[in-house]
Amino acid sequence: MAARGRQTEGRADRESSRQGTGAPRGPWGRNRAGGSRAGPTEIQPAAAGQIQGDVVTIPLRDTIPSRSFPVVSVSLIVVNVAVFVYEFALGRGVNDLIMRNGLIPASLTSAGEAAGVAFRPHALITSIFLHGGWLHVGGNMLYLWIFGDNVEDRLGRIRFLVFYLLCGIAASLTHVLANPSSTVPTIGASGAIAGVLGAYFLLYPRSRVLTLVPLGFYLQVVQLPAFLFLGFWFLLQFVVGAASLSASGDAGGVAWWAHVGGFVAGAGLQFVFRKRGREWGH
Repeated sequence: MAARGRQTEGRADRESSRQGTGAPRGPWGRNRAGGSRAGPTEIQPAAAGQIQGDVVTIPLRDTIPSRSFPVVSVSLIVVNVAVFVYEFALGRGVNDLIMRNGLIPASLTSAGEAAGVAFRPHALITSIFLHGGWLHVGGNMLYLWIFGDNVEDRLGRIRFLVFYLLCGIAASLTHVLANPSSTVPTIGASGAIAGVLGAYFLLYPRSRVLTLVPLGFYLQVVQLPAFLFLGFWFLLQFVVGAASLSASGDAGGVAWWAHVGGFVAGAGLQFVFRKRGREWGH
């Protein structure tokens, strides 16, 4: 998960947004997570973020071919892109859509009553289908395309869909636990996609990821072991997330803990959902 997944469970505006006084920007503007980064992300008007965080590496493909057409992965990509096009078409009306369907942590905690925020449990699901910019949705869908097909192969189509949604819910709840009084809406698929990365990390540790790495003024394509690529990504999310807990300012507009929670949930849930009885190429 790296490259385009910033926090689309992240923060789009500054501290004023966190207090619910700032309106999220439209999908045609700046990434709500505070910039355009690469990797799965969840955006937060406080955006959730892209998966990548701040590491500028772009995965191009992995080395394990799919055994079957990834119907669910492709369908999720189509739905996410379609929803984003709908957001774009709404113009200024997108603000209302995000306020109603983005994840506002305070709406699920005792802080919501004092802040005047309505109880909206449906946002645990709806928020993972909203994005804050072309780079945001593009980065997240790139990660889902590269890593989702193999995990879908191993889990099966229906189980993969359930797995994906559960990872998204787990990521959202982790973000709520880390920011219980926040009134800033968070959006983005990066938490759910982080779950896909967590499953891939354990299912295909010996796979390799063809990765575009900027080296100064040059771009280098290298093959990195999946366990190294994804392990470093997770470590980055955890370290920066831990630092953000003690930070008084904006932690880069990325929902770091949503990524951590999604990854851990995916790593654990794959034991429950994966198919048994046959070996798969690693």
